[in-house]
Amino acid sequence: MLSTRLLRKGPHCLVSSNPSTPAALHRRRLATLTDLSGLPKPGETLHGFIPSRTKHVPELQLTAFHFIHKTTGAEYLHLARDDKNNVFSISFKTNPPDYTGVPHVLEHITLCGSKKYPVRDPFFKMLPRSLANFMNAFTSTDYTTYPFATTNGKDFNNLMSVFLDATLHPLLNKSDFDQEGWRIGLENPLAVADGAIDGSDGKLVFKGVVYNEMKGQMSDASYLFQTRFQDHFFPDIHSHAGDPPKMTSLRYSHLKHFHARHYHPSNAKLFTYGDIPVAHHLMEFNQEFDQFRYQGFDRRIRTPINLRDGPFNVVVDGPVDPLVAKDMQHKTSITWSMGDNANILESFSLSVMISLLLDGYGSPLHRNLIETGIGPDWTPNTGYDSAGRFGTFSVGLCGVKKKDIPEFQAAVRSTLYEVHRSGFDKGKVDGLLHQLELALKHKTANFGMGLMMRLLPGWFNGVDPFDALAWDDTVAAFKHAFAKGGYLEGLLKQYLLNDQTLYFTMQPSETYGERLAANETKRLAHKISLLSEEVGGGFEARKHLIARELELVEVQDATRSQDLSCLPRVHIEDIPRKMENKQVRDSLLGDIKVQWREADTNGLTYFRAIDTFEGLPSDLRMVIPLFNDAIMRLGTKQKTIEEIEDLIKLKTGGISVSYCVTTSPTDLRRATEGLLFTGSALDKNIPDMYEILRMILQETNFDGAEVRSRIHELLRTEASGALNAIANSGNSYALRYAERNLMPQGLLNEQSSGLTQIQYYTTLARRSASEGMDDIISKLKAIQQFAISNSTSLRTALTCGPEAASSNEAALQTFLSGLSSSKSIPKSHADLSPDDFSAKTFISFPYQVYYSALALPTVPYVHPDSAPLQILSQLLTHKHLHHEIREKGGAYGGGAYAHGVSGTFGFYSYRDPNPENTIKIMQDAGRWAQMKEWSDQDIEEAKISVFQEIDAPQSVSEEGMTRFLANIDQEMEQEKREQLLDVEIKDVQEVAHKYLVEGMGKANLAILGEKKEWINEQEGWHMKNMQIIETSEDVSEAAA
Repeated sequence: MLSTRLLRKGPHCLVSSNPSTPAALHRRRLATLTDLSGLPKPGETLHGFIPSRTKHVPELQLTAFHFIHKTTGAEYLHLARDDKNNVFSISFKTNPPDYTGVPHVLEHITLCGSKKYPVRDPFFKMLPRSLANFMNAFTSTDYTTYPFATTNGKDFNNLMSVFLDATLHPLLNKSDFDQEGWRIGLENPLAVADGAIDGSDGKLVFKGVVYNEMKGQMSDASYLFQTRFQDHFFPDIHSHAGDPPKMTSLRYSHLKHFHARHYHPSNAKLFTYGDIPVAHHLMEFNQEFDQFRYQGFDRRIRTPINLRDGPFNVVVDGPVDPLVAKDMQHKTSITWSMGDNANILESFSLSVMISLLLDGYGSPLHRNLIETGIGPDWTPNTGYDSAGRFGTFSVGLCGVKKKDIPEFQAAVRSTLYEVHRSGFDKGKVDGLLHQLELALKHKTANFGMGLMMRLLPGWFNGVDPFDALAWDDTVAAFKHAFAKGGYLEGLLKQYLLNDQTLYFTMQPSETYGERLAANETKRLAHKISLLSEEVGGGFEARKHLIARELELVEVQDATRSQDLSCLPRVHIEDIPRKMENKQVRDSLLGDIKVQWREADTNGLTYFRAIDTFEGLPSDLRMVIPLFNDAIMRLGTKQKTIEEIEDLIKLKTGGISVSYCVTTSPTDLRRATEGLLFTGSALDKNIPDMYEILRMILQETNFDGAEVRSRIHELLRTEASGALNAIANSGNSYALRYAERNLMPQGLLNEQSSGLTQIQYYTTLARRSASEGMDDIISKLKAIQQFAISNSTSLRTALTCGPEAASSNEAALQTFLSGLSSSKSIPKSHADLSPDDFSAKTFISFPYQVYYSALALPTVPYVHPDSAPLQILSQLLTHKHLHHEIREKGGAYGGGAYAHGVSGTFGFYSYRDPNPENTIKIMQDAGRWAQMKEWSDQDIEEAKISVFQEIDAPQSVSEEGMTRFLANIDQEMEQEKREQLLDVEIKDVQEVAHKYLVEGMGKANLAILGEKKEWINEQEGWHMKNMQIIETSEDVSEAAA
């Protein structure tokens, strides 16, 4: 829970005395980036900006510059670093005045057209015109930011121009407010527009992209808990993203006023990072800001309620989770206010202290709250929050019985007093500091974006970003304070051993969903009634609303033929035809293949291995995720899991075991599955890493006295968060389910990580004491016997510095020699029968919006049609589906995808209020693409979209991994690259006809959400019910 966790993305400078080495060249390059001779002295001006401060941060290998714009007072922070992945953001203090979500709605509408770029939705129009590897906008609790990252200098200038004009000079059209914010309209206006109905019988509903987004968010009980908690603990920030029952009170005039009062350079903070000279940015910013003058704004730092007179107790209603027992539905937490985050040392120290209290199975709070069975998982507000001016600490549990809430509160307090009495272990502190050391050494591709995300919250709340960057100074000061003894214990006593707390509980209500729906119906009727009074009756009001909706449809349709020539763009010539070659080599250690990627890794080694399984029964496959969790939970006969966790933190950068499956790049009928083992460590600690990995794989004790209770704990934890996980990524689950019978990989994915797996976990978690866990434990033992072996089914990959190759080879050889050379996968007599393979499946969930997917089979990675299918997916997303599903349909997201490796093509919608119409759009997309008169520019923009991902910067640890994980070598990648660049219009039309028109009969549909009348068996739908709700009687003791 360390607030500094984003520093894991920080690289380290390799210093060498040889002037001909790359490191020396790197130092010379860095010197040009951080040369201060060309910058004005304090008090002088350059391009309208006055330099305030400069600070070199050697541990992050960057120099920070702070400027103030002379005319407007805008603040600007530039981090100069030898990194071609340049980052930009402009951010504004946007304290929300109410619960209407005005900062969030404004964030959407500012990107819908501006003075310099007066086209509808330039943000989305720029997606296929840019090589940006990141582009988005965020509404946080008290500020809004618009960031992007790109490695292309021309692209950087293009996007910066669009973002600055969008935020400072937006058009803020009423039609955009109606589309993105909220409106009342026909549920399916397209039927009226197409003449299918006259609108007299159509249902009127609240609509709007942000409105539907937040209805989807509020369907996630974790998000709802966090929101309602903040409503009571931090009422001054309201619900910054918007609360649907309050959002329909937002007026267009209110939104325009909010922009005028907040989106101004005087209220802005600018951030850039990378290797583009700062003088260039200063000149561009000054040109934009020169027309503005200083204004005063609401920059107040909002703070939580005062808990000095606590404890306070708040209980609110929430929805029932159908995947959890009825009497285990309470969520409850305790919260304390902490210190001033401007005190960087204390804030860091508190984050360390709370990590020691919370993180890992061996932590005191996990041991006394979750392991004892009070609740299966943490509440979403659990942890140390350092985003505001003052820190907060919360600890809470989901899945708690009402009668156990006092026990939870008492257990938290007794744990804190016991830790204060016994003290914090130095070894555990050393482990945390070791993790932070590795985080600084780890080279990542998105370091600049990570820094921006870490610095902005504090910067807007009075925390000096220069202090926050002084990483070595902070750690050194912490070590000095900790060495004196009693330091963390003193902080614990100061902040946590008191009654100045907020107890917050969300209790289940069977009528919660009904009340929400009734509230919406009442609000809708009231709005229509008010309009009826204005226009002369209900019939006239209905005519007015339908006419306005059809006018919006006309505006939306007009964008298809809009002239976009004012928007800047990169060109296909900016994409090199030859891919960057990351040299790898192969070797053999006995029968084991080893892939080597030797590069500057800053003294770290990254290890991966895959052991493949042939003929794995599905009942064992379903248990593999539980096996992966169990070996990191149970411990061995010699070591507890707490001791193992301490070793992992002290000796490695992390170890993991996960299920993996991939389809052959040449044959879709061949899928390979197995276990993927990963780990990283300092070069000197690689032998320790291997020993820890061997220990957890071979020595995990499945016969211990506590095995059954801990297996049940793992199952309950997974089941507790299942419904929220689905609500947060419903389109991904719908896609997996739709793909489950298209290719072998589809079924394996669904069984191991889809809805089938979730239902299996929740069913096991519901087992009674009489059913027990013996059969599951037997399967876990069976998997342990064949999980890894020194045989031809195993292959490994190492990424390290050239100087560490020989020592790595010796350590790997030792590791392999300790593995069994034989492998036997048992044949099961209880293999699970396949799920129903209906082409149309509806899965019932208590959500306010829908998630839908349509998937169909195509061709292997190396097939010539694979490239035009990828281009087609981008054309459909940007030229058709975004327009139809999001803009006109009101869904938060929708598009097409082409998975070249798995050979599937598909469509999805996300937080969609109208899936019935969406399905028709998906099913007709191939015909639309076939008949569309594409231009060469359309094709070029689709190619640019594809290469955003292909050419995105990679972390050194990821280099060569496509080859290792998917068996796609660089020759295959280069051939695919050339095929993508050479795709023509006729190629796109041909694959659209072949796979999306003629092949539509092979498609599968899956929809998640609340059942409607049009979902019925007569229309060919198979209904799948995920509900597994009952009381917990005779269940919790299944571990006995």
